[in-house]
Order: sequence, then C-alpha cells, then structure tokens
Amino acid sequence: MNARSQVFELTVESKQLEEVVNSIFHTILFHRTTGKFHYKQEGAFLIGTVGVVETDCDFVDLTYVRCNSPTLDKNLRREVSAFKDVLRSTYVNAGLQSGQISLEFHQKKKNRWPFPDESIPWEVWTLKINVISLSNEQERQAYREKLGEILNAKIICIVEAMNRNDYIPKAPNQALLDTVFDTTCPDVQPFLFKISCQNSGPTNASVGAAVRKLLRDTLAL
Repeated sequence: MNARSQVFELTVESKQLEEVVNSIFHTILFHRTTGKFHYKQEGAFLIGTVGVVETDCDFVDLTYVRCNSPTLDKNLRREVSAFKDVLRSTYVNAGLQSGQISLEFHQKKKNRWPFPDESIPWEVWTLKINVISLSNEQERQAYREKLGEILNAKIICIVEAMNRNDYIPKAPNQALLDTVFDTTCPDVQPFLFKISCQNSGPTNASVGAAVRKLLRDTLAL
C-alpha cells in the first residue's frame, strides 16, 4: 500500500518554529483522533467524545483548535521541541537553518514469532522548515501577520484533504485495537503515529531574500 503524502514548506523565525509546527500537526491530529472505544462485548463498542481547545499563538497571528488532551499535547510538544534542538545544535550563518519534520500515520501488521511486527504507513505529512532572522521589529510584525495568513491557508488545505474519501484503517476488534490506534492516551485515541525529523543544513540565502521582498511589498501597500 502506498502512503498518501503531503508536503508544506514554511519559513519562520526561530521563536515561531514550535508554534507553527504545533498548529499544523495539532490540526492534523484533531482530524485523525477519535474518542476512546468502550467495548461492551466483542464487536460492540461505544465511542467517547473528543474535547476541543482553542489555542492562541504568541508569535504568530493565529488561533487554532486541538484535541483537549494534555497527554497528546505534551507528547507532540516534546517531539517538536526536539526538532528545534536538532536545528539549534547545528546553527550556522547567524542562526539560519533548515530541516524537515514528518507526522506519519501507520498500522501494525502482527507477524508470527520470531518475526517482528511490521509498521505500514498510510499517510505522511511533512513540513519543510526554513529558519530566518528578520532585521527589525517592523519586519517581524508584518511577517507575524503574513505567516498567520499562510498558516490559515494550510489549515484549510488540511481540512479539505480530511474530507476526501481516502483510505483510513477500519476499526478492528478489541484484541487488535492497538494495531490501528494509540491506546496510551487516557482521554483520546489517535491513529497510530510517529514523528521524525532531520536537519537539512543552512537555509538558502534566496529564501530570506524572498521573504524580505514579500515584506517590502506588504509594507508598501
């Protein structure tokens, strides 16, 4: 099975990085999470509710919604913080750096002993992040607003993708629940996912130049 894939490329200042990645990945996870399954008997179950939290960003003009799950939020923030640390550890050229972080949904295929279980991805979302440094507060404020517009457009794109009639794993019987869903959260039940990241090296100088041109055009309006 070929996994669906979607790639977004975004340019941020260092202090915006975590909010940007969290906003996109939380939006995706919100649509890839169910309430907890409560089985009455084999093949019969009730699905709990998923609470909703509105989150305001501090460094981007954006408010987004996420699952009301402290555990899921903590787990995601830990992974995103680790991604920022990967970039920070190799900062060069005045802190300009690029990298990518991926959110992969997968299901497990159990194999007989002694063979390990297989992980079969069915959907992958990748963010390519360019970190830049703006020269003054006027540029930062203008880009704070512009980045909010860009993220709103990406969130709409995500919602539209979720409304397509694409493959998602079917709810299994109780014995195989953990082959499709992450059952470790006490309050919600996301599809199995993993997050991976890598550093791609210095940000291309043309990226920063393109952002500054965008800002000049914006400020000239």
